[in-house]
Amino acid sequence: MKSLLALILISVVVLSCTDPGKPEGTLRPAKGGRNYGGIYRQNETGELSSLDPARINDVTSSHIVINIYDQLIGFDHDLNITPLLAKRWFISDDGRTYTYILRNNSRFHDDPCFPNGKGRTVTAHDVKYSFTRVCDTRAKTKSDTYFRDKVVGASAYYEATRVASQTGQQPSVKGVEGFVAVDDTTFQIVLEKPFAPFEYTVAQTSMGIVPKEAVEKYGENFFQHPVGSGPFRFVSWTPDRTCELVRNPNYWDVDEYGNQLPYLDGIRFSFMKDDKMQLLEFAAGNLEESYRIPNEFFADIVDENKNPKGKWAKYKLLHVTALGTQFYGMVTTDPVFKDKRIRQAFNYAVDRNRIIRYVLKGQAAGAATHGLVPPSMPGYETDSVRGYSFDPAKAQALLAEAGYPQGRGFPEVTLQLNAGGGRNVSVAEAIQGMMKEHLNVTVKLLQVEFAQHLESIDNGQAPFYRLGWIADYPDPETFLNLYHGKIVPPPGRPSPINSTRFQNARFDELFEQALSTTDRPKRMRLYREAEQIAIDNAPMLLIFNDEDYRFIQPYVKGHPHNAMDRTNHHRTFLE
Repeated sequence: MKSLLALILISVVVLSCTDPGKPEGTLRPAKGGRNYGGIYRQNETGELSSLDPARINDVTSSHIVINIYDQLIGFDHDLNITPLLAKRWFISDDGRTYTYILRNNSRFHDDPCFPNGKGRTVTAHDVKYSFTRVCDTRAKTKSDTYFRDKVVGASAYYEATRVASQTGQQPSVKGVEGFVAVDDTTFQIVLEKPFAPFEYTVAQTSMGIVPKEAVEKYGENFFQHPVGSGPFRFVSWTPDRTCELVRNPNYWDVDEYGNQLPYLDGIRFSFMKDDKMQLLEFAAGNLEESYRIPNEFFADIVDENKNPKGKWAKYKLLHVTALGTQFYGMVTTDPVFKDKRIRQAFNYAVDRNRIIRYVLKGQAAGAATHGLVPPSMPGYETDSVRGYSFDPAKAQALLAEAGYPQGRGFPEVTLQLNAGGGRNVSVAEAIQGMMKEHLNVTVKLLQVEFAQHLESIDNGQAPFYRLGWIADYPDPETFLNLYHGKIVPPPGRPSPINSTRFQNARFDELFEQALSTTDRPKRMRLYREAEQIAIDNAPMLLIFNDEDYRFIQPYVKGHPHNAMDRTNHHRTFLE
């Protein structure tokens, strides 16, 4: 009934508005038919956890951070690598040394951490500082695994800072040997051995370049007072309400017409967790976009050709098959889930196609029946990976083999998911019912705030948990790393990437062979062989692959909609 009333209310708003809305702020003409000005109003239904790039691994924080910081390199709309702070780069013949030549016209944002409050030029020494910090446990980093066991000296420095954080002394290792600032505009990374997808690593949102002055001035509060060199400068963050960014007038980039970027005067992020309220605010003209359509409304708003229906046709609907997969993790060291037959039984008990049809109303790219790596991954043949179809008889047989015939004696399990409602709860309720119907297993749902959700997952305190994974870059490694056993720390320490703590020597062997193979077809074959081992062991209950839908106002131009959901608004403008 609540959903019906919400749809009626939204429909009334849409029908009553002949004008889809107008931009907030004053627009000023620029060359080439572009406009300067306006405030872009964007809602996030998730929770903002941090504005420190080293401490993020969630979508909401990434959406904001990518507008504040620049990385060495980035991605265009088609996910091709493009220059950012580095205007060019080279890879040595042996695949171990990456050399980046930085532009000399990029400046950090004006901020009181600098003398006279004026931002200074970004140098190779800032890159070295930022990347070293990513390897420092004292920074509460969540991206250290991208450098550890890859960059010379990264693992030694990480371990030294871990010990230092416990003893209160200075680290026994002074830095990361493989990070070298040759001069102000030349930065090098030296790897222990070739790592084929490493070129993508430094393009991740978490690899934003930060100034030492800001980190030292704001200390523990740097995560809520960020200073970067990106297209927008931080103004304020009121938790659960708004985060305000304004245009960086000193940004280095220009468009093809010679206009200095960005075009927008600012971005205002809000944090309404209810996706129906988000759609209502969009229809009322109070938001420039509405990301994802409430599942219960989808068939009433979007036709079979993925075009908006009726009065909704006044808006633009962007959709893309995402490089993302939704899943439930099962901690393989937990007493309940240590038997792979139980994990396999859970996978066979889920009717994914029914969830897509009746719960998601078709708002998905497809069932995740061929592994964790989504079928939209370039050059990766997911069909050759054998996953789990709906087979309740096989699920029951496996549970019986594990000692629980008809589910008798199986303990109640808790599925932890992030609070906020929406599709995550609807999908969880459907799977909760399937577990009871097909396995006679009772699943209790526990919703917690997002920051707490991630922390408990990292620390192994949520044996059965909901997560989604969006590619950091277009290579299967970014997904398969979630199975890499060698990055799992000893018990009692956080494991933010391989949160299921799955370990398999043969998987690691094949995966590491792939990582050092520059022949792409061979690398893809090794990835598939490794993934098959992981899927057979079922550390995850894989559910569906994402398809992203986003309504935008008709006056929004240049939106950065893409398969990795990297929403950098430096080229977005309003008419």
